[in-house]
Amino acid sequence: QVQLVESGGGLVQAGGSLRLSCAASGSISSIEYMGWHRQAPGKQRELVALISSRDSTNYVDSVKGRFTISRDNAKNTVALQMNSLKPEDTAVYYCYAVNGLGLRSWGQGTQVTVSS
Repeated sequence: QVQLVESGGGLVQAGGSLRLSCAASGSISSIEYMGWHRQAPGKQRELVALISSRDSTNYVDSVKGRFTISRDNAKNTVALQMNSLKPEDTAVYYCYAVNGLGLRSWGQGTQVTVSS
């Protein structure tokens, strides 16, 4: 079992930057993937970025070149550096983790609002 706590959300002007962080506790050594999903008002939740235990990464096309996901060597934190933010990035961002059996854990979410 993994517990996830997000931080770093807030309000930013278009073109600005934010850095989201997620702290994991519990069965940390069992984590195979960590990442971020987001859900905009009235829309379905979507995968934003993913990082594996071997540090391979994947991003949704809309954030490639602007967002960077990273994790520390202990794999107990994951961060999402968000640059060149756009109003369409406005959403609740959820940290998540997946263990080797495919079991998923979710954070409670952090609001990111990008104003025009």
